[in-house]
Amino acid sequence: MSHSWLQQYPANVNHEIEIPEDTDIAGHIEATCRQYAHKTALTCMGADITYRQLDRMATDFAAYLQNNAGIEKGDRVAIMLPNVIQFPISLIGAQKIGGICVNTNPLYTPREMKHQFKDSGAKVIVIMDLFLDKLEEIIGDTDIKHVIVTSIGDQLPAWKGLLIGTVLKIKGLIPKHGLTVHKFKDTLQIGSTKTFKRVVSQLDDIAVLQYTGGTTGVSKGAMLTQRNVIANVLQIQEWAKPYILRGDEIILTALPLYHIFALTVNFLAFLTLGGRMVLLPKPVPIENTVKAFKKYRITVMTGVNTLFNALNNNEEFQKLAPRDLKVALAGGMALQSKVGKDFQSITGQPVTEGFGLTEASPVTHCNPLHVTPPPNSIGLPLPSTESKVVDPDGNEVEMGEVGELIVKGPQVMKGYWKREDETAKTIKDGWLWTGDMAKADSSGYFYIVDRKKDMILVSGFNVYPNEVEDVLASHPKVLEAAVIGVESSSSGESVKAFIVKKDESLTEDELKEYCTNNLAGYKRPKFYAFEKELPKSNVGKILRRELRENIKKEA
Repeated sequence: MSHSWLQQYPANVNHEIEIPEDTDIAGHIEATCRQYAHKTALTCMGADITYRQLDRMATDFAAYLQNNAGIEKGDRVAIMLPNVIQFPISLIGAQKIGGICVNTNPLYTPREMKHQFKDSGAKVIVIMDLFLDKLEEIIGDTDIKHVIVTSIGDQLPAWKGLLIGTVLKIKGLIPKHGLTVHKFKDTLQIGSTKTFKRVVSQLDDIAVLQYTGGTTGVSKGAMLTQRNVIANVLQIQEWAKPYILRGDEIILTALPLYHIFALTVNFLAFLTLGGRMVLLPKPVPIENTVKAFKKYRITVMTGVNTLFNALNNNEEFQKLAPRDLKVALAGGMALQSKVGKDFQSITGQPVTEGFGLTEASPVTHCNPLHVTPPPNSIGLPLPSTESKVVDPDGNEVEMGEVGELIVKGPQVMKGYWKREDETAKTIKDGWLWTGDMAKADSSGYFYIVDRKKDMILVSGFNVYPNEVEDVLASHPKVLEAAVIGVESSSSGESVKAFIVKKDESLTEDELKEYCTNNLAGYKRPKFYAFEKELPKSNVGKILRRELRENIKKEA
């Protein structure tokens, strides 16, 4: 295996990282909080908190979890929040006592919540009041015994929080419920009066259960250990070292923190360099993101192709032409060439594309920032990361040939939670098989050619056809269903469903309503086609490939 990529590294970027044996995620953050105690750590909706305040509130929350919720080392704590200050407080607090964080998408339906909470065995949930009715519907089928509820305005000035809460109630957005809940603000106050016992996690302890889909359509919890996460944080920091000033950067966080990309890159990597993280709870409409550029000297941002594209097409952003950006990182989905060029022409800053997956905490590759990389490249393997392209038997293919991308490094997960069989299929001899078809060139740059799996990428979020098909097929008027991804100018890809009716009275509106009740918004089909029959193999397997080919022919 060639390590030709090392020749492309900047001179002051080390080829390997060293992971301290005496640290954990909480300790990494605590050290930053001590070093930058008086600097602003988080900004959200005009409210700021310093590093000292962040650490104090996280400690108060940890004390509450330990004393009042009975959380012990290894217990799972679900966090179902958008980008608000309460998210970092909750995650750090849980880490301080050895809890395992289960990050949950607030857009999930009750069905999706039930699977994740039941599978993880979460005992406590921190949830926004806007979603309590969904939780009430399924909580009886889970192990959750303690519900901590927060409001969008909890960490804002009292008058502003009251105003926002009143408006939400008038609009009927805060649902009624019969749950016994504990207010987030109260947990901090109660925790401040308690004795707190810091639990030091070992590097091989699980830190996060980050759920991801799979070829079976069943969402699986990737077990990311303290070592995995800390390693990826150090790898990212080493890669960005030549361009970042500690304690000086302002990081725009429009991507949700419950997504592994923003969690590791924005929060854990850049925040622990002493930066100021600007949190956007609602980055769309895109005007909300543009306002952040107007108000703050943004120097670092992450995004998916659709976010950069939306900014490019916003007149206010074009006029603003922000010139303080040092680093603009794209991931989650392929960056379209035109989008990158347009963004650079507006800001003067190129968009640097990288690659990763949940199972690798997530970053494995990134383009260097000091040179113009080859077009469509995902870049070079990060420090302490090995990468190669192989055939189905694991043999490395010839340079330039297409095969499956596999990676090895300290950021690769421990395995899937309670799924040894799935783990064995994905990790072989320490190598993580990504399921992505790729190629490499003689300089060490890697390129994603296509996805081996039938996964659909909607605005950077993974949509797994089997899950959507399972929901559609459960409708009493549906005989058969197949789902594929089709190109979309707004979201990269959209979901298209092909339906064979069981009952001729079935309508598209009925299916849309059904999916609204059972699937998160980004997973719902945007297009429907009713067919007499679906293409199948000789053993009866529906051939999605033929559906995709038919779409291309029609185009």
